[in-house]
Amino acid sequence: MDDRARFEEFAQLATEQRDPNTMDLDTLEVPDLLARIHAADRTVADAVGRELPWIAEAVERVVRSFRHGGRLVYVGAGTSGRLGVLDASECPPTFGSDPEQVVGVIAGGYTAVVRAVEGAEDRRDEGVKAMDDLQVGPDDTVVGIAASRRTPYVVAAIERARARGASTVYVTCTPRAEFHLPVDVAICPVVGPEVLMGSTRMKAGSAQKMVLNMISTASFLRTGKAYENMMVDLRATSQKLVERSRRTVMIVTGVDYDTAGQAIEAAGRSVKVAIVMIRCACTREEAESRLARADGFVRRAITGAGVAEGA
Repeated sequence: MDDRARFEEFAQLATEQRDPNTMDLDTLEVPDLLARIHAADRTVADAVGRELPWIAEAVERVVRSFRHGGRLVYVGAGTSGRLGVLDASECPPTFGSDPEQVVGVIAGGYTAVVRAVEGAEDRRDEGVKAMDDLQVGPDDTVVGIAASRRTPYVVAAIERARARGASTVYVTCTPRAEFHLPVDVAICPVVGPEVLMGSTRMKAGSAQKMVLNMISTASFLRTGKAYENMMVDLRATSQKLVERSRRTVMIVTGVDYDTAGQAIEAAGRSVKVAIVMIRCACTREEAESRLARADGFVRRAITGAGVAEGA
């Protein structure tokens, strides 16, 4: 593709169009400027909502990967890559997951998380190498993230992941009718032109963040990482999380503050085990056994649903 053809393709991208409602952006006073940005941002949730069937399909693939010992791998460049790294880094403290279970890959490496690495997004060979270095395979789900859908690093990484047998998902703000990459699931929240033309860290970035939140959270919920609407596999790595752990045990079991703390210690600092120990009046060993037979689901471990049958 020559330079002119590349330019024409770029100019037609949905993410590179101008918003007719913000042509006067450079004349607005701060209150009006913020109101204009806020009005645009309010449309993002609806755009994501229209993609729920495809997000659900992606979640099913990630859950399947988790159950087979595989990984969720995010790959992106720039803002999209940073969002993937962010979501991956938040999973261990939130869900008690292994740091290698959700992996964020960004063009330019981790330096690019805090500082732009010029030209990194155009290096197809590095996208390929990233997938080879991770040894992605049939048990993994790889999620490409690119607002414009055309980022060479991400496209090459997804192509390589697919060739290695991984499930592939692509999150892009390109309309579905214009998306032609061979992937298993395309998630296409169309947010329209940015308030500031081409600044995809704004609406596009917000939409991508929402989608990634849904994918990781729903996937972990479907693998037993919550009881009711509470995190029960979190890692108490800060005082806030220590107190959240105690409060969770108190809410679920009705015990007081000191009893909750003692139970967590007796449970090997596992909130899940502490809850089952108290609710089922059993030892740590029995609680761990019940949870194992319940596939890690606290509700099943407490009620016995699926436990007696060895599920």
